[in-house]
Amino acid sequence: MRQNLLYLIIGALVVVVIALGAYIYREQTRPKGVELKIDDKGISIQQN
Repeated sequence: MRQNLLYLIIGALVVVVIALGAYIYREQTRPKGVELKIDDKGISIQQN
């Protein structure tokens, strides 16, 4: 029982580290400047 809890905590930490790494990578590779989005709601302009 105690060993299963330890594996669960380690697994959760691994998932958090992977998710944080993916988020940081996505933010670092995002192009700088202005994002222009045209959809059914209209035109949206967002500065990055």
